[in-house]
Amino acid sequence: MKILQFAFAGALAFAALTGTAFAQSGDNVITIQLKDGPVVVELRPDIAPKHVDQIKALAAAGEYDNVAFHRVIKGFMAQTGDVQYGDMEQGYQAELAGTGGSSKPDLPAEFSDVPFERGTVGMARSQDPNSANSQFFIMFAPGDFLNGQYTVVGKVVEGMENVDKIKLGDDANNGAVTDPDRMISVKVGK
Repeated sequence: MKILQFAFAGALAFAALTGTAFAQSGDNVITIQLKDGPVVVELRPDIAPKHVDQIKALAAAGEYDNVAFHRVIKGFMAQTGDVQYGDMEQGYQAELAGTGGSSKPDLPAEFSDVPFERGTVGMARSQDPNSANSQFFIMFAPGDFLNGQYTVVGKVVEGMENVDKIKLGDDANNGAVTDPDRMISVKVGK
């Protein structure tokens, strides 16, 4: 019996050690390089596993590199992630940016009770709650009216001062940005 207890304790210790190593490996972190510096986002697979997996797959494939912040509203949020029409080096279409997604399927909603606060990263979608694909937004300020209506995928843990410097859009045109800033690169990890 003692051997089983030691084996079980050893297995628990191993799991704890590898779990710590896994968490520190940055597997659930993405780093977005902006013109003013990096932004580190801690992803939340515990509340939105399908969305997090899709974001990580798109980032790992380089799909988010050079994608515009096509909609930026002062005091609200900065929206990006349209890999279909928002790539400013390959096929950028300003008039369509914000209407596209990716080659991956749309995702079912993964709403949670995590509130939309400054730095929260949420998934953009159409009126259909199950239409999120690749686009996401970063909150400049709290947005309680979004709570339970949009999927939270993470939170900015470093570099929010760089998010604050993203070029703002035209308030009269729903935040559309002329000559927008872009995500220079997005990678999984720190």
